[in-house]
Amino acid sequence: MAKCLMVMGTSSNVGKSVLCTALCRILAQDGHRVAPFKSQNMSLNSAVTPSGREIGRAQAVQAAACGIPPSEHMNPVLLKPTSHTASQVILKGRVYETKSARAYFTERTGEIWDAVVESFRELERHYDVLVIEGAGSPVEMNLKPRDIANMRTAELADAAVLLVADIDRGGIFASVVGTMHLLTEEERSRVKGIIVNKFRGDPSLFDDGVRMLEAYVGVPVLGVIPYLHEIGIEEEDSVVLEEGRYRQPQMRQESQTCLRIAILQLPHLSNFTDFDPLFLEPDVHAYFCLHPNEVVDAHVVILPGSKNTVDDLIWLRANGFEGVLKQKHADGAFIVGICGGYQMLGEEIRDPDGQESMIERIAGLRELPIVTTLAREKTTVLVHGQAEGPFASIPITGYEIHMGETVSGVAHQAFARIKTGADGVWREDGAVSSDGLVMGTYLHGIFDNDVFRHAWLEAVRKRVGSDVHTRSNVTMSVHRSQAMDRLASTVREHLDMHVLYKLLHREVDL
Repeated sequence: MAKCLMVMGTSSNVGKSVLCTALCRILAQDGHRVAPFKSQNMSLNSAVTPSGREIGRAQAVQAAACGIPPSEHMNPVLLKPTSHTASQVILKGRVYETKSARAYFTERTGEIWDAVVESFRELERHYDVLVIEGAGSPVEMNLKPRDIANMRTAELADAAVLLVADIDRGGIFASVVGTMHLLTEEERSRVKGIIVNKFRGDPSLFDDGVRMLEAYVGVPVLGVIPYLHEIGIEEEDSVVLEEGRYRQPQMRQESQTCLRIAILQLPHLSNFTDFDPLFLEPDVHAYFCLHPNEVVDAHVVILPGSKNTVDDLIWLRANGFEGVLKQKHADGAFIVGICGGYQMLGEEIRDPDGQESMIERIAGLRELPIVTTLAREKTTVLVHGQAEGPFASIPITGYEIHMGETVSGVAHQAFARIKTGADGVWREDGAVSSDGLVMGTYLHGIFDNDVFRHAWLEAVRKRVGSDVHTRSNVTMSVHRSQAMDRLASTVREHLDMHVLYKLLHREVDL
């Protein structure tokens, strides 16, 4: 039976995912066969497993921290919001159905919980330690009787619980004491440590606070983790897009010579971490934008993936982006569409079965000669192959997550030729306009390909006449591995690892 440690939070966005990633890395470094588990996740940032299943991005990152491939069992329930009131339910990596919030909360105790149990048991058979992540807060009292992501999972795993609170947002005493107060006596007995996260400044200044917290709740504070700037691992929640490095700052003098890449922050933006590599390039100024005037000076405009392509296309038009994009193309700027963004760049999007909306067909931006029909079956697959056109023969890898089938009735330049490991059949992906300025692809993770990214950026520089030719030395696999090691080192330094191992070895009573 695997030893289980569970990280819960006093609320969302307190750093649970990051701390779980750090613990996965630490335990793997210390020689344990460790795997992550999160029974239920809600996120539009997802990943594809080698078996072609879809899970939350955070669990894929945590699997990488463990040095193992991701599996659908690491996140058996994934909720992908399609509107304010409904979500697509992904069960063990496959689309289960789209449910309203009310329907999901009233029905989840049956087949959905059974899938959680089955996945947990599967991981338990193959690993020595499981690092389990909770969701939101364990004491949302109106939801608690039907909550499967927190204390019910802790009971299933017989896990020791670490409760994490974000001191940076303020109110840490109220959040910790209030959470503990609202737990039942049996649930409180599972909480074996408090972690104070995102502390700015000298942690010794909080020594009195540590003693007060311990006195209030009767549970030791196992660590005060510093605020970590630009951690360097893929984020789960798009709330981070509000941070400074993702926004367009006031134009600095040196940025005038940078390549400026504007990424549209669509309302249903998915897989925003596709663009992390661009933020690391030394002479690239990448930023997410919400207004057309932020696009005017860009050399490249990117339309990212979307969980609701039709609604986001309507939003794009209503907010004045369509005319700006056409003008940018006419002026010689590059336009790139990824997945849903690729679909928007076509002649038309059809939704005959109402997969995303009640609109059966809508005109696209007509920058590429393609037509997309949204289908019931979802494509989730890892692919590899090579780029075509100006980047011919450059090897690429990526993954597809989409419900659309895209075809063209006219000859056009494909973006790439790809195949999966499952069938080994070569096929075309994406499209490139005749002038080479508009590029669309279904491949998420395309910019993780270092050789392709460097060649593409060089082509953009040449086209726009940039005299900056900084040779990038960014290798994404190395960058992310080093980031995980730095994160693990910081958390190890500030967390009482002696007590943590005692919890794992049951030297502290549960």
